[in-house]
Amino acid sequence: MAKKIGVLTGGGDCPGLNPVIRAVVRKALNEGFEVIGIKNGWKGLVQNFTQKLDLKSTSGILPKGGTILGTSRTNPYENNELLKKAKQNFKKLKLTALVAIGGEDTLGVAAKFSKDGFPVIGIPKTIDNDVPLTDSTFGFDTAVNIATEAIDRLHTTAESHHRVMVVEVMGRHAGWIAVDAAIAGGGDYALIPEIPIKIDELIDSIKKRKKRGKHFSIIVVAEGAKLSSGKTILQSEELDAFGHVKLGGIGQRLAAMIEEKTGFETRVTVLGHLLRGGSPSAYDRILGTKFGVKAVELIMQGKSGYMVSLQGNKIGAVKIEKILGKLRTVTKEYYAIAEEFFG
Repeated sequence: MAKKIGVLTGGGDCPGLNPVIRAVVRKALNEGFEVIGIKNGWKGLVQNFTQKLDLKSTSGILPKGGTILGTSRTNPYENNELLKKAKQNFKKLKLTALVAIGGEDTLGVAAKFSKDGFPVIGIPKTIDNDVPLTDSTFGFDTAVNIATEAIDRLHTTAESHHRVMVVEVMGRHAGWIAVDAAIAGGGDYALIPEIPIKIDELIDSIKKRKKRGKHFSIIVVAEGAKLSSGKTILQSEELDAFGHVKLGGIGQRLAAMIEEKTGFETRVTVLGHLLRGGSPSAYDRILGTKFGVKAVELIMQGKSGYMVSLQGNKIGAVKIEKILGKLRTVTKEYYAIAEEFFG
């Protein structure tokens, strides 16, 4: 019987997904495997919607953003009917193993599938960089570069018009993008989910900058940042298949408060999905390639239920179950580096 590896990408798209797919295909073919792409995440496994992956279908995808396989937020464990179809199709496809590329939700499903006896290897993906037990996830470097370029551009118009510019970036539970972009782009403040926003302190700092002759400010805020009341600003309270609400709006709320309390004209730029789109950076292409190769190596070793991870300068692996229910968040020590340049 032919050895066959399935590949799927789930959750939000991310620069670097295509380099991972390409690496899995290259390594797998070199080792004598067939490769099948599962279209649109776990939804494709439920619907048995697939495509053959080979050298031709993966040629030229290294610099492309997004994912050639498509994605979704389908959760097969949402009900028994979806789960039954997904498991039947796994068997029907006669997969030796499945490579599931995604964040905490996709990996959570992967862990359950492995526990149910289906061989699965996970690859961590998120621009938020909040997956634990890996020093970095691909897509994060690209997102920080995009945010940094945006801040660089906003500096000139903020200074010209004597305005406060609020830059809202992604970051549901972790503020890595906001902190790193603020450091790299010379932002004056970084507001993150890990630390409640103390609006009075922020207003006071902006006023102090004005007294020093600084008639503009750049404030970088993560979408999941909370006011000191502890309330998260939402676009919608409707839940997706994994129980997540749609975040967004903290930038607008913050801008209104700043303008009212300081008299500074304040504008908001929401980078949103711009951070997830476009060509991946060289670093993310390389990291994604290393992750893809390692995933196939783990399959060849007969492993299941493991997630590929970056540990220092080495590519290793950890049991997926060890990362579930946890987040890699910004530490006080790391945030303190950015604070040195605030105000």
